[in-house]
Order: sequence, then C-alpha cells, then structure tokens
Amino acid sequence: MPLDENAIATLEAVSTATITTVLLKKGLRNVWVRGAKPIRAGQPRLVGPAFTLRFVPAREDLATPESWGAPISTRAAIEAMPAGAIAVIDAMGVHDAGVFGDILCARMVRRNVRAMVTDGVVRDLAGVLSTGLPIWCSGAAAPSSVTGLTFVGWGEPIGCGGVAIFPDDVIVVDDDGAVLIPQALLAHVLATAPEQERMEAWIMEEIARGEQLPGLYPMNEATRARYEASRK
Repeated sequence: MPLDENAIATLEAVSTATITTVLLKKGLRNVWVRGAKPIRAGQPRLVGPAFTLRFVPAREDLATPESWGAPISTRAAIEAMPAGAIAVIDAMGVHDAGVFGDILCARMVRRNVRAMVTDGVVRDLAGVLSTGLPIWCSGAAAPSSVTGLTFVGWGEPIGCGGVAIFPDDVIVVDDDGAVLIPQALLAHVLATAPEQERMEAWIMEEIARGEQLPGLYPMNEATRARYEASRK
C-alpha cells in the first residue's frame, strides 16, 4: 500500500501510543524502537517510509577513515535516500561511536530526508542540532562511527532497538519515540487508529466530567452505547 499524502496526514494525527495499542490488538508487541529518543524537545510528529542502514561491530581492517570514501559507505547511502524517507540506522545500541555527524545530517536535510532514527548516537551535537534534521537517537558521543562500528550496507532488513524493520515499512515518530507499522498492517492502522483517538478523546471528556474509570476505560456495553450515541 503506497504511503501517499492522505495516509501521511492521517498518521500525523495519531500518536505513537495509539499506534502501539492498535498493533497490540493485532498481536504485535515489539514495534517501539528502544533507545530512540527525540534529540530535542518540540520535534513534530513525522511519518515516512523506512530507509534502512546497517552497522556491524568494528573490524580494524574495514572500519577505517579511508572507508568513508568507499562505494559502500554512509556517504553513498545518503545519496540513495529518497525525499520524504525516514533513515533508520541499526547501530546495535552502541553508544560510544557516533553514527552520523553534522556534515552528513546537513546533506540529509538538503536531500529532503524527513528524519533519522537510530538506537545509537550522533556526534558533533551542536552542529547536528544546527542542521534542523529531526532525530531520534540515544544521545551523543565524540568518537566517529569507525571507532566502534563497521558500515555494511543499506536497503535491507535490520534490527534497530530490538525491532525488525524492513525497507519501506512505515515509521512514525513523536515525543514518545519511534514506532514501526509493518506494510502489511498499514491499511488496518489507517482504518482503525483515528477512531481509537476519537474514542480516547471522548473518554478524557468523561473523566473531566467526573466519571469513574471502571466501565469507562475500557468501555463496558453501557458506556459504549453512550459513546456511539454521542457520535450521531
């Protein structure tokens, strides 16, 4: 199912918390990327197809400064990123080697990449922040990627923050972190998540009116009947 502008607009109005609930009801529990936190407060909720990148542990004959100019490099991967994508980087949770710095992030902004998500860290933090690229990561570290990681490719399945992510799966990011929507479940999420948001907004109104939680959240039959009546 293509991720068109209507789908993006729908998902931008749905929280990642709601998406995890919708997917939980379909049996998916492992969709929240561990360690991917917003790098700054106030970043917008964003939606995009996953563009995957993968690192493996550093190997001294491969992870060298010279490797940055190789055909398989983070630099080459950035030039393959389509506009509107969310770059998702498998850094194996390594926190002492920055996967991307300010120069690479600036190029991503120029290519209209929507955001970056990683279970690792960035480097050149002040410069990275100055690029304006929305980022979800585990923090910052001064050493370069080759200090602790070897870049091996892009556009293949990865594990990021303990979540299996395939190219073109849908990523949604907000203040609660980064959540995966499998392509096969995108239509279901688009059809059901907005209603979940409306229902929870109504529940919040009922709480403000003094209603007690038992029978309200989750709804019993009488409460659901009142909710359905309010929608008419």
